[in-house]
Amino acid sequence: MDAARDLSLPVAAQPSLEAIVSMVERAENAGYDRVWLPETWGRDAVTTLSVAAERTDEIGLGTSITNVYSRSPALVGQTAATLQEASEGRFRLGLGPSGPAVIQQWHGQSFESPLRRTREYAEIVRSVCAGEEVDYDGEIFDLSGFRLRFDPPEPAPPVDAAGLGPKSVELAGRFADGWHALLLTPDGLADRLEDLRRGAELGGRDPDNIRVTLSVTCCALPDPEPARDLVRQHLAFYVGGMGTFYRDALARQGYEETATRVHDAWQEGDRRAALSAIDDELLEELAAAGTPEEVTSRVAEFEALEGVDAVAVSFPRGAKQEAIGATLDALSP
Repeated sequence: MDAARDLSLPVAAQPSLEAIVSMVERAENAGYDRVWLPETWGRDAVTTLSVAAERTDEIGLGTSITNVYSRSPALVGQTAATLQEASEGRFRLGLGPSGPAVIQQWHGQSFESPLRRTREYAEIVRSVCAGEEVDYDGEIFDLSGFRLRFDPPEPAPPVDAAGLGPKSVELAGRFADGWHALLLTPDGLADRLEDLRRGAELGGRDPDNIRVTLSVTCCALPDPEPARDLVRQHLAFYVGGMGTFYRDALARQGYEETATRVHDAWQEGDRRAALSAIDDELLEELAAAGTPEEVTSRVAEFEALEGVDAVAVSFPRGAKQEAIGATLDALSP
């Protein structure tokens, strides 16, 4: 079966809530299967997706990702159940730990036991959305005596997990309905898919039933160089400026020297050196940037990778509205 084509809404600041929701409507009209909303330090996902659910009819909606620190697991379950009701069955919950920079410096929480928390959140959310009395005795959470005060949604929303490293991807295979992958080359993806299958086997599950969504940073412009510059800046920011998770993920894929150069240069304030460390070959391995024809072809190659169920078209953080719209339209299914 052909891979679905999803859309990740921009992670960078947008001018208004209306601009974001209009993008969801535009994606629905263009034939995208689902839109994913990241929740970082911009507009919250719950309000935004609620408005989007009201303004659309068919396109799937999801979080990629809701972190497992800033809301209690029971509240995340209530939210997932309510968004499933609001969207009439189109919601999919993406969970993950995010990273220490966001969790500690923005939410003021201690970034402890990220994998265990993700597992317990997934299990508690499932119980909440099933309408069960939540009786949970975990390593982190001990809950009892309550259930939803309304009929649970039918069907219950699927619960996905994001993961970069072997153990986090194995966890997704054991406990989640889907895995959200990003910053992976084709070879790197193949390695992590082995972890996913191992996790599924440990959980007694069929790995073919776990939806694999690969996020690919895309920028399609008539002049290819500005498109490549935007994507290169995006990759350098994540590898160099967002802690060590993305650096380590790139290093695991055989690019340890490059990952270290990008990270160290960025941390030292040498943005030019950080960007120049990402050559055209690596750029093409991780992303799709260039003319509309080049980007369309490259995204199709990602969609053809074995084990990929959906490619989520995402945008570089520095892209303005014009570049976002051009890329969205160029990759319209």
